[in-house]
Amino acid sequence: MGLLLKIFIPLLGAALAFYFYSAPENFNEEMLRGKRVIVTGASSGIGEQMAYHLARMEAHLLLTARTEAKLQKVVERCLELGAASASYISGSMDSPSLPQEVLREAENTWGGLDMLILNHIGQSGFTYFSGDVGHVRKLMEINFVSYVALATAALPMLKESEGSIVVVSSIAGKIAGPFTAPYSATKFALDGFFSSLRQEFIIDKVNVSITLCILGYINTESAVRAVSHVIPDTPAPKEECALEIIRAAALRRREVYYPPRAVGSALLLRSIAPELLDSMVRGSYRVENVRR
Repeated sequence: MGLLLKIFIPLLGAALAFYFYSAPENFNEEMLRGKRVIVTGASSGIGEQMAYHLARMEAHLLLTARTEAKLQKVVERCLELGAASASYISGSMDSPSLPQEVLREAENTWGGLDMLILNHIGQSGFTYFSGDVGHVRKLMEINFVSYVALATAALPMLKESEGSIVVVSSIAGKIAGPFTAPYSATKFALDGFFSSLRQEFIIDKVNVSITLCILGYINTESAVRAVSHVIPDTPAPKEECALEIIRAAALRRREVYYPPRAVGSALLLRSIAPELLDSMVRGSYRVENVRR
């Protein structure tokens, strides 16, 4: 039985990935030319790579992150790559005023907005839950509440442009594994809120798309540093991941899975054999390396 599952589940995952990725899709980089795009968490990792892809596509960019020095370098590189324009606002998303400041800058500079890419995250360890409720509150403020605040502030401009909201989430927001309780909670919250909001848009005939990005293990510096001692898998490339997100957003897709086979397999198994999935997840970790 175990051997059959090991063969069967990857095949089902591949079939699911094929289903989601094989439909005819006419993505063209010119779709993003001249578009006005905000990217949060843009100083490193997936956010930085999305900024570079968008720059090559000649979009207008407004980037945010905590570290000003890193943002300056990313903006300089975006301009070298061909961005129609590029600027930044530095600050932490646990500041209640930052979302309004970012959207005010977009309105004053561009007079509107076409795409809001929500990608930032707060710092959280990969470890047993310590009982630190204060950390959960702070992480929820950064990883969830600020996403809601930014989307709310952007909505008038996005309604006018019939634009897009892109929510970078995680498989941890679909499947709850060990050692990520606070982080996973914030990602489940994103799925619940934005999936509900999408339904309301459809009811009210609001032509603003919401793309939820369900990501697995990606080779960003922060992810590798946090989990490489526990998860032996090879992380997927952040450059390709960033491009898949942009493509899905431009095509106004409901969800994007990356890497598609791994994420698709896990989501399918969750539906048909959740306890088996839980056991496989626990068995795939080097638990002895997790600090308490």
